[in-house]
Amino acid sequence: MSENRSSFSGRIGFVLAAAGSAVGLGNLWRFPYLAAQYGGGIFVLCYIILALTFGFALMTTEIAIGRKTGLSCIGAYKKLSSKFSFLGYIAWVVPIIILPYYSVIGGWVCKYVAVYLTGQHNAAAEATFFKNFAMNPTSWVEPTGWFLLFLALTAAAVLLGVEKGVERVSKIMMPILIVLMVAISIFVLTLKHEVLDSNGNPTGEVRTALQGLRYYLVPDLSGFTFKTAVKTVCAAMSQLFYSMSLAMGIMITYGSYTKKDTDLVKSVNQIELFDTGVALLAGLMIIPSMFAFKGAEGLAANGPSLMFISLPEVFAQMPLGRFVGLVFFVLVFFAAITSSISLMETIVSMVMDRTRLGRTAACIIIFLVCLAVGIPSALGYGVWDGVRLLGLQFLDFFDFISNSVIMPIVALLTCILIGWIIGTKTITDEVCRNGEKFGRKALYEFMVKYLAPIFLVVILVFSVLSAFKIIEV
Repeated sequence: MSENRSSFSGRIGFVLAAAGSAVGLGNLWRFPYLAAQYGGGIFVLCYIILALTFGFALMTTEIAIGRKTGLSCIGAYKKLSSKFSFLGYIAWVVPIIILPYYSVIGGWVCKYVAVYLTGQHNAAAEATFFKNFAMNPTSWVEPTGWFLLFLALTAAAVLLGVEKGVERVSKIMMPILIVLMVAISIFVLTLKHEVLDSNGNPTGEVRTALQGLRYYLVPDLSGFTFKTAVKTVCAAMSQLFYSMSLAMGIMITYGSYTKKDTDLVKSVNQIELFDTGVALLAGLMIIPSMFAFKGAEGLAANGPSLMFISLPEVFAQMPLGRFVGLVFFVLVFFAAITSSISLMETIVSMVMDRTRLGRTAACIIIFLVCLAVGIPSALGYGVWDGVRLLGLQFLDFFDFISNSVIMPIVALLTCILIGWIIGTKTITDEVCRNGEKFGRKALYEFMVKYLAPIFLVVILVFSVLSAFKIIEV
């Protein structure tokens, strides 16, 4: 299969496709609520530092492995070291676990796009709207129907292939996404809101989005103790995995589609810039507006419900709220679909590499598998709410196992393989194969051999202990 392997048309196609993979719900849904929960500016600062060091090292490693071997992750790890071939299978499991429940959340986004298109935005602002739709204990039709729609759209793009499907969708959607995000961010910063008392009477206090901007971007070290520092760094680390599509075989697969003359250093820098920039813009869209209408306490208390419950309430109160809400959920859909395409493409690529199946047959098989695995997640908050795995609902369980357990393990073992078994020279030679300068080579080698493994052990232990309530989150 590798001799006739599909490829991106060039560096721009590769960068936009990889950025499309990295830019997803992790940026537009998860990053803003984590930033709100963990102190705004101090979380943003920790995330940027980790992205430029830890994220840079892992992304460079995975893309270089893919281009060097020309294979998806199962074959790639085996080609690097037969003793580590098992690692490819572990990495293969990650997108298989993530894609079904990710498509469930993508289905929720599709629902909100439809709601704002049809003028039901006032209903979406009601506190019970999301629960009645996604957590209905008597109906399975809507949750599974929207999940099926999102999964089908993903499969259709993957079915078209690498250049005509994956790359073309990313080239169209990524620039549109950036333009929409910048436009909403500019509008949001003009907002202000008069604070009301418990009886609905004006208090004379006016909160502005610019005050929220300060909370979001200016680090406040006054309450930054050792305990809060550990929590913030671990939260930023987990977000890095979720946001940058690391340790799940995606960047190895996309690296295998990359032409040999592509400048990997520039590509990684551009992907990082794109991904981090979108995350920062997402926070810029959401946090200042939420601060103006909800205040600092209300902002920090929202958590994962921020996008689907709290934001529609804010949209209903702001000028042009229906239009802004529609544009917002459309761009969230763009981000979600490009990431789900990368997840399915990774799985399909591995199936094609390991079998004699063509793309169409592989897509159909993976679609049916994801459909079967995703239905429990779609119904886990509603009809099947009483069924739990380790005390968690299906979607929460799959999220925990993939993001908090398997991905740190894959990244840790990859660092051990590259740093201590085959040597970092294997990667640095691939990065510099066309004579490019590797400006952060020393940083890369230090991160892969020493610092990244320590961070990964910490986040793995912290995540597991937190999930089982052994330590306080």
